[in-house]
Amino acid sequence: MPFPIKTCVICHEEFDLRPDKPGFANRCPSCSEPESTEPALASTRPVGYAERRAELEVNAARRRAIRDLLYRKDS
Repeated sequence: MPFPIKTCVICHEEFDLRPDKPGFANRCPSCSEPESTEPALASTRPVGYAERRAELEVNAARRRAIRDLLYRKDS
């Protein structure tokens, strides 16, 4: 069964509407692509060894505190 042919509401070009097409159903794939005008996220920058180690220690302390609160025996 062929895919339905739609017309883009922005550029008025015809395109096949496929099930795995990202974006809106009334826009062609080139008009559906998100614009990357936002600056890069802080999580995409490379993280040094010291920062990773500090984050691991903080997460371990957090897990230990939560475990102690959850499984504390009230005496």
